Amino acid sequence: MVKCFSLGYVLVLVALAASMVLLPLMLPPLPPPPLVLLFFPVGIMAALMLLAFSPSEVNRSAVAYSA
Repeated sequence: MVKCFSLGYVLVLVALAASMVLLPLMLPPLPPPPLVLLFFPVGIMAALMLLAFSPSEVNRSAVAYSA
């Protein structure tokens, strides 16, 4: 059986998981960001959806080369 993770990788993963659980309990809460900064993720998602649903030229060029 092949070992997927060495002992070092497992220790790093355990340390990251422990820090994700313990650090929010120890650190003080942060104030909310400005409203303008909240629109950046929305804009990125809108751009990704626009790119995902926009028609591509791949099918037309593939048909042109195969004929």
